[in-house]
Amino acid sequence: MKKLLIVLLPSLLAGCSYYGTMMERMHTDKLEYQCDEKPLTVSLNNTRQEVSFIYNDKPLRLKQGLSASGARYTDGIYVFWSKGDTANVYEKDRIVLNNCQLQNRQR
Repeated sequence: MKKLLIVLLPSLLAGCSYYGTMMERMHTDKLEYQCDEKPLTVSLNNTRQEVSFIYNDKPLRLKQGLSASGARYTDGIYVFWSKGDTANVYEKDRIVLNNCQLQNRQR
């Protein structure tokens, strides 16, 4: 019985890891924006309450913060702020991506 458990345990753990990854993907939306400056692809993870995207070849992961209106995500330097189908990206209170319009939403 112990030998069987030793053989099956790695498979069970791998299955749990795969399940976690699959569930993570199910709770992540891909948002495609067209900003005045350039296109922006944002991954929105509702479970983790965060967004991630690449800006100037730098991967960013921003946690949801307080917002009086819309949804605001920040890491203390960058802010992604969306309301309805529009969004802006700020770096240290300066708009770096302006007038981003949502093009589509994929799961």
